[in-house]
Amino acid sequence: MKKVSVIAVSVLVLAGALISVPQASAAPIVCKPTTAKAHAPLKTVPPQKPAKPLPKSMTLKTNCGDVVIALDAKAPFTVTQITALAKAGYYNKSLCHREAVSGFEMLQCGDPTAQGAGGPGFTYPDENLPIGKSLAYPAGTVAMANAGPNTNGSQFFLVFGDSPALGPSYSIWGKITKGLDVLKYIASKGVNDPSGIGAPKIKVAIESVVVK
Repeated sequence: MKKVSVIAVSVLVLAGALISVPQASAAPIVCKPTTAKAHAPLKTVPPQKPAKPLPKSMTLKTNCGDVVIALDAKAPFTVTQITALAKAGYYNKSLCHREAVSGFEMLQCGDPTAQGAGGPGFTYPDENLPIGKSLAYPAGTVAMANAGPNTNGSQFFLVFGDSPALGPSYSIWGKITKGLDVLKYIASKGVNDPSGIGAPKIKVAIESVVVK
């Protein structure tokens, strides 16, 4: 059997005949209806020290598709806090309330109130800041949102486009390994603000979270 190189189709040789078999294409992204709505944050008890061993991955099960995050061991306390909130169900049925589609390309989630000021009722210090990096937050970065130094809570942002304009002030705790296409699809629908920063035009919800 002679090996045949092709683009876009696979070729089988059967009984002297060539049969072209189309390759499977990726399923289209569809944002399903969700029952998620703004609600009061769940009260939890924060861990007092980093988990041992640290979880390795976290999957955001959104109504638009899964976003898989490889957790960064260089941010052990942040990873511990975020995954503890996730395991407690803090993020379940919460809306992603803010998106930037120009200059700084990210989707911000983690505030159950969906107003941008909600949090778990406690804060913790910054860690793993990208100080001295020429590109602080490349596409795929997952980092904490905050209200100033050492004010981390539950909100975080998912970067889907290289964002050189943002200063190194936000703790990096993960890297997206699957789901950038989901985030770009959401961004393609735009935001409810002519500035390019605002609530996504389509309803985006974290339905549940899986930590491993």
